[in-house]
Amino acid sequence: MEMSQPIGVFDSGVGGLTVVKSLWEHFPQEQIIYFGDTVHLPYGSRKPEEIIAFGIDIVEFFIQHKTKAVIAACNTSSSVSLPCLQEKFPVPIIGMIEPGVRAALKVTKNKRVGVIATKATVESCAYERTFLASDPETQVFSQACPLFVPLVEDGRIERKETYQIARSYLKPLQDAGIDTLVFGCTHYPFLTPVIRHVLGESVRLVDPAHEVVRELATALNLNGHRGEVPEHLFFASGQVSSFYTAGKKFLGSFPFSVEQISLNEKEGQDSAGREEGPEQRRTSASS
Repeated sequence: MEMSQPIGVFDSGVGGLTVVKSLWEHFPQEQIIYFGDTVHLPYGSRKPEEIIAFGIDIVEFFIQHKTKAVIAACNTSSSVSLPCLQEKFPVPIIGMIEPGVRAALKVTKNKRVGVIATKATVESCAYERTFLASDPETQVFSQACPLFVPLVEDGRIERKETYQIARSYLKPLQDAGIDTLVFGCTHYPFLTPVIRHVLGESVRLVDPAHEVVRELATALNLNGHRGEVPEHLFFASGQVSSFYTAGKKFLGSFPFSVEQISLNEKEGQDSAGREEGPEQRRTSASS
């Protein structure tokens, strides 16, 4: 492995940009290759065997790009396919579950932790198993939030309906008396203002992305030295317009093109499609 090799980050859509943001903040010299599997979005309603197959295709794509490590920036994939991916491929593959649990255990006071996630992640019980292994005294209350991902992908964050949906999802967790809430999906940090408004300031919000980046730094012995900012590459298996809406809102700017490619020709997607931002064309990664 050479330190100049890129880091692969994948998600079902734009949610993994939360991990990219954390990587940029801590290690701006690292090149990122991002893959959003938008043609299969959302993963939360998919069968486990489908999620595993998607993960294998994506990591094989990263291997072709000679990535030195991969972040499965998708809690659904982390909860369902991570052991298979780690066994199959030679590069380090880091998921979201264990880092999220570690971060939550550091801040909870009453050991009553809520987890909001996709249906597949909740049904996998991955968070419950990991909390139990780490601290059996911690009570975990999981809530599936299937409408959150479509709301984020469509850019419908500051809408009245979004607040209403959030209140409905979060009420059982409020009633359970949680003092800490884990974002069990990388799309959910986009909804932080909404969730904070509903829960108030007393509940600690945990974004596993920061802990994931720390784990990656340890695994690869990364340092935060400032060097030349590399050109990052962004790919999507389906429509790519949501990258620009979400990227500008969450990252502040998004001066990149996103190339649409098909990892599986049976999906019938146009492997040559490419869409660029309406205001900026392909540029260097510096903003």
